[in-house]
Amino acid sequence: MAASFFRFLRGFGALLAPLAAGVALSGCAGMSETVAPAFADPGKYELYDCKQLEGERKMLATRTADLQRLMDKAETGAGGAVVAELAYRNDYVAVRGQSQLVEDAWRRNRCRETPPNAAPVASAPQRPDIKPAPRSGSAVR
Repeated sequence: MAASFFRFLRGFGALLAPLAAGVALSGCAGMSETVAPAFADPGKYELYDCKQLEGERKMLATRTADLQRLMDKAETGAGGAVVAELAYRNDYVAVRGQSQLVEDAWRRNRCRETPPNAAPVASAPQRPDIKPAPRSGSAVR
């Protein structure tokens, strides 16, 4: 009787292992929102101005969307959830952490979006290209 009970437990364990792995992987996806800042340097954006932060926000949003698209595509294949987790999740979590830090700096600096049709800000005035006058008494050849 004890032998059959242990065989039952071993068979039950074989069924339970994939279920536990699925739960563990799905738990990782939910944790990424709270763990994300741990994967980014908190002081990285401290000295950025609004223009730099705006460019960084756009770049990180594009990278996040690209990684999400790659994970979604990987999940359509056989064993895709595992492939997506192993191949892309760490990068995705790191980028999300950076995005949160950029957003914090954006709010702290009270930055505003640049309107899409705004003219570029003129840089410092350029000096005209003036050639020096020839010295008196010297021959111009």
